[in-house]
Amino acid sequence: MTEKIRKNTSLKDTNHRLWWIIFGLICGATFFTRFYKVLEPDHVCWDETHFGKMASWYINRTFFFDVHPPLGKMLIALSGKLTGYDGTFPFEKPGDKYEGAKYGGMRIFCTTLGALIIPLTFLSMWEMTKSLDASFLGTLLLLCDVGFLTLNRYILLDPILLFFMSCSIFGACKVHSHTEAGSPPFSPHMLLWQIFLGSSLACTMSVKFVGLFVVLFVGLRTVADLWHVLGDLSKPVSLTVRHLIGRSITLILWPIILYVFFFWIHLTVLNTSGNGDGFYSSGFQAVLRGNSLHAAAAPRQLAYGAILTLKNHRTGGGYLHSHHHLYPSGVGARQQQITTYTHKDDNNRWLVKPYDKEAVEGVVVVKSGDLVRLTHVATGRNLHSHRERAPLTTKYMQVTGYGEDGIGDANDVWKVVVSGGADGEEILTVKSKLMFVHYLQSCALTTTGKQLPKWGFEQQEVACNHNLRDKNALWNVEDNIFDQLPKMNFSVYASGFLERLIESHAVMLQGNAGLKPKEGEVTSQPWQWPINYRGQFFSGSAHRIYLLGNPVVWWANLAFLGIFCVVFVTNAIREKRASAFGVPAPSNQCNLLLSARWQCCCWLLHYVPFWAMGRVLYFHHYFPALVFSSMLTGTLTVYLLESVRSYLSPELGRTLYHCVMGLIISSTVYSFYMFSPLAYGMSGPLSHEPNSTMTGLKWLESWEF
Repeated sequence: MTEKIRKNTSLKDTNHRLWWIIFGLICGATFFTRFYKVLEPDHVCWDETHFGKMASWYINRTFFFDVHPPLGKMLIALSGKLTGYDGTFPFEKPGDKYEGAKYGGMRIFCTTLGALIIPLTFLSMWEMTKSLDASFLGTLLLLCDVGFLTLNRYILLDPILLFFMSCSIFGACKVHSHTEAGSPPFSPHMLLWQIFLGSSLACTMSVKFVGLFVVLFVGLRTVADLWHVLGDLSKPVSLTVRHLIGRSITLILWPIILYVFFFWIHLTVLNTSGNGDGFYSSGFQAVLRGNSLHAAAAPRQLAYGAILTLKNHRTGGGYLHSHHHLYPSGVGARQQQITTYTHKDDNNRWLVKPYDKEAVEGVVVVKSGDLVRLTHVATGRNLHSHRERAPLTTKYMQVTGYGEDGIGDANDVWKVVVSGGADGEEILTVKSKLMFVHYLQSCALTTTGKQLPKWGFEQQEVACNHNLRDKNALWNVEDNIFDQLPKMNFSVYASGFLERLIESHAVMLQGNAGLKPKEGEVTSQPWQWPINYRGQFFSGSAHRIYLLGNPVVWWANLAFLGIFCVVFVTNAIREKRASAFGVPAPSNQCNLLLSARWQCCCWLLHYVPFWAMGRVLYFHHYFPALVFSSMLTGTLTVYLLESVRSYLSPELGRTLYHCVMGLIISSTVYSFYMFSPLAYGMSGPLSHEPNSTMTGLKWLESWEF
């Protein structure tokens, strides 16, 4: 008996030592591959132009608009500030040399978080499967993917997002393990891991909204855990209630508090006017130092002869705008363009006049129900509409600038109406929500939110809608220049924190939904991602970096997704038959297959929603799903080898198992070696040109390196 205990102890010590050796090898290989040539190339690569620029704005406390939540950009800015970056490099376009700018701290910070994803994946797989082979193989696939390596070595949001996502998965696995082990809901270990998980979820959502997918997974995992606890008849129902209360606090309330706190920091730091002001309401802008509305004063009432700007109430709506350019031939009447523009500009200014004369004597305030003309200050053309189709929304009517020096025709007359007010009510700066109804055509001045082509400078379409209930036909007076009326300070219009928080989300969500590809931009479709159809240039200079997945890894993952479907159905039938005959399945194999199910669920949650998205999509959107498909491949490989091994003699089964594992590992590592120039940099001719060293690696015609 003593000898048996000694042998078991020795085996556990050996397995424990082996676990640490493999984990150490994984960490060492990860940090070597990630930090090798990390500061090359020494110029701006791909979207570093966006996120480096945003880091500069944070350092300079300059407000800007972006479609993503703020945490990732704040962390990049913080890493830059702490490592000596002063926020002056312009980050104008990819290929610009850094020329002494201290960009290294930001790039190393992002690379560090990108490197930590690999050991976190190993730990998550170990918690899921308790199989060292499955954990090693699934992590190795991710480690040896050159696309994953490329994406996690630059000043981007992706390594930060993937890091917090990996923390969330690991936290969910630890909480599940403690639940399975019967830890009380408010024990120190359980609370610690739940707070870690809740914090990771908040951070993931605070980097990009696609963090919602991992939140959904954690929600499903939590429901499954609570259902399992409730189904244990040896435990009271009150235990499930306590678990529910604990998780509601740590996984719902705490992440919300943390998420709001990140936005409070964001809105507090960015307190100076910048180029994103125009996406936000007048009340929002009044908080920003340097904005024309901050600590400014303007007449409370609108009077004839005032020069004003009109801000549309659509979320992210711009200013009523015109310029000297005409609509092109074939797009309605060839008259002056009217658009909305989201930046402050002198071309946003209009002069308000009575409909029947050029000026009034004294001070006469504009009231709801009045007929007015709006003359564009810079060009002298009147705001005008007529029976011509709008350029994009053809069921609406065209709005143009017409006339000379304020002299036009009857189609320049608009009735100004205060929404929800009565005729005769005074027009108030900022506060009054206005509609401008065309006097002859009975249509409302509106913005459709559609982006005009190059001829309209990609500004937004303005049209006239016969539906007078159009919610996008509401405007407010922002600038109100008129010296003959007393002025009132704009601080009374300034939005509070909660108002700005809600408006920030409305603008971000609309901005995300409205993202469209730019002319000449390389985009992709979700069906192209799992097959590694096409990559993307990160750097197009003499030192070329090309984002492309390791085809051995990606195509193996794709094959195993199909194999999993077959195994899942087969095993479901076998389990039903086995339970009918009272034959239990091997526990290790059950655990592997259950883990594979959750990994497939994660892959589906991070991939399938993109098929329903109307916004522009890019290849890098697939990489969160890649983490789970690699985990699935590692888990399912070991499951299949264990299944085959059970039908063979111990010696033959062991030999086959080790040979196949050795073949998979060597193929994966060698494929990484072959394709590593895509991540570390290529020079010389392109793969389709003569004498290129990369010719043999162009396995698909759609690859462009």
